[in-house]
Amino acid sequence: MTEIANGTHDGPPDEGGLLPVGEKPDSWTVWEADCWISPEPFDGTTVRMPGQPFPLEEEWQWEYDYYDHTRHSTLLHQTYQHGSVLLGSDRPGEYWTLVVTGPQRGRVWRLRDGCAAPYASSPSDQPGGNFLHWVRDWHIGQGWWRSE
Repeated sequence: MTEIANGTHDGPPDEGGLLPVGEKPDSWTVWEADCWISPEPFDGTTVRMPGQPFPLEEEWQWEYDYYDHTRHSTLLHQTYQHGSVLLGSDRPGEYWTLVVTGPQRGRVWRLRDGCAAPYASSPSDQPGGNFLHWVRDWHIGQGWWRSE
């Protein structure tokens, strides 16, 4: 990632571009998720743990699953805190991360209220977007998420 740039102000995101490694978007510490159904609220001030395993291998839409806080709360918190570095944000509550540990290493994931999913160029594409593919699309404002 730092071979391309360690942060940049270029690109379409509302939060000011690609974040330097280890930084958090301003909204990370203050957002209130509409679908944050864990009884333990998200704490954006907690130190992120990129060396811990990223817990997901496929898309997870917890807003549609029967959410059992005794089974899912830890997974939800780990999805936001473990195994990835934050890349940027399109808006509060929607974040792009680069997974740096485990089977998803090298893939970009989108975290948003109610779901986490690997990046794909379009809804019909197989998720497989690596960082280089994602950063190119994100920089020029190209991608299926723009139509939302």
